[in-house]
Amino acid sequence: MSLFLLLSNMSSCEAQLSTIFYNKTCPNALTEIRNVVRCAVSAERRMAASLIRLHFHDCFVQGCDASILLDETPIIQSEKTAIPNISSVRGYNVIEDAKRTVESLCPGVVSCADIVTLAARDASVAVGGPSWDVKLGRKDSTTANRARENTDLPSPFADADTLISAFSVKGLNTRDMIALSGARTLGQAQCFLFWSRIYSNGTDIDPGFASTRSRKCPRTGGDTTLAPLDLVTPNSFDNNYYKNLVQRKGLLQSDQVLFTSASTNSIVQFHFTRLSDLKG
Repeated sequence: MSLFLLLSNMSSCEAQLSTIFYNKTCPNALTEIRNVVRCAVSAERRMAASLIRLHFHDCFVQGCDASILLDETPIIQSEKTAIPNISSVRGYNVIEDAKRTVESLCPGVVSCADIVTLAARDASVAVGGPSWDVKLGRKDSTTANRARENTDLPSPFADADTLISAFSVKGLNTRDMIALSGARTLGQAQCFLFWSRIYSNGTDIDPGFASTRSRKCPRTGGDTTLAPLDLVTPNSFDNNYYKNLVQRKGLLQSDQVLFTSASTNSIVQFHFTRLSDLKG
């Protein structure tokens, strides 16, 4: 999937990346990282979505530099504690396991930035999603930017114009944004992120869908209760994301607006039709 490849190549440095970067210095690195990711996803299917999201949150601020892995220090304000990440982004333990494994093979060779990027690809494959060639050779960041994590990452309440603008700043156009959004066919969201949508009685939400969702997320209580973004196949990478939007069953407001907005509707329809045709 070229859009994941484009995201993976977002970087704050000008280093030349290559798919064969570790072929001589650590030839078994990619296999070992893949094995760690497969085991993690096998143990907890939801981990696939978590690793893809971890990669996105890393890349969207400062490029794909593993800055999101840095802990708080007297001179670093950790991105882990940014509002979109704290008690939400997960998968750090899988990256640590993969790093520990490759360090035992070739100490000081494979960057955490490359491991995060490879883990996202391998997580996608593990749940039936696309694969892509990952260019490697990133350097790990020694700085983090919590402030930009708080301001740059797209809000689940954003309208279409705001989303388009946020991605445009990163060099991604509207088609790129909608294609990348399709990764939300996986994963879960906390109730407080979509309460206003399911209780809105709006015309952009299917009434039956809203009623079903309200059973697990009542008007009061359960702020952090998790609900799958896709009720049908929450742990499989498929085209249900676009199908849900067409049926007014997008869980987050920032997803459903991609179908209801005139500036993005035709692209969502294209992805829905194209992927439906491919399925037969």
